[in-house]
Amino acid sequence: MNQIPAVIRVFAYLSLLTVGGGMAAFPEMKVLTVDVHKWLNFHQLIHLYSVGQMAPGPNMMMIVSIGEWAAGALGALLAVVAFFGPTAVLTFVVGRLWKRLEKWPWRTSIQQGLAPVSIGLLLAGCFTMAKGAVTGTETAAIAVGVLLILLRYKVNPALLVVGGAIVGLLSFKP
Repeated sequence: MNQIPAVIRVFAYLSLLTVGGGMAAFPEMKVLTVDVHKWLNFHQLIHLYSVGQMAPGPNMMMIVSIGEWAAGALGALLAVVAFFGPTAVLTFVVGRLWKRLEKWPWRTSIQQGLAPVSIGLLLAGCFTMAKGAVTGTETAAIAVGVLLILLRYKVNPALLVVGGAIVGLLSFKP
């Protein structure tokens, strides 16, 4: 069955959910790519997101891999265009309109309403990922440890990534 139309539909839709960043779209991405279309499993999605966090550029470039798994090289290309295209156009249009509405009294109200929505979407993404990534006391300890370190100290996150990989290597035998 040709997955190209589904890839375009899914990633164009997800594009519009990225208010607050890519993690905001993660819960719906999980539903559509794992549960509905079965292009990959939940652990593969978490792995792709994690690798995307370490790679240069936007972490949502993980969609290239999902598009490729679903529909080959063309699927990878169309996933990128469908995911980044709508938000690029929307950002351009809203940016121009927003500048014109600089004196509009409702502008501040809209901004104040969108900020909590972004936080809520981001937290929903975090909780969705946690359901698949935190699978026991060891992974919970790693997650809590990283959170506490980041809240308490100014640490380069790359060091925590390397540290997590080392802990995983030592703790989780194949």
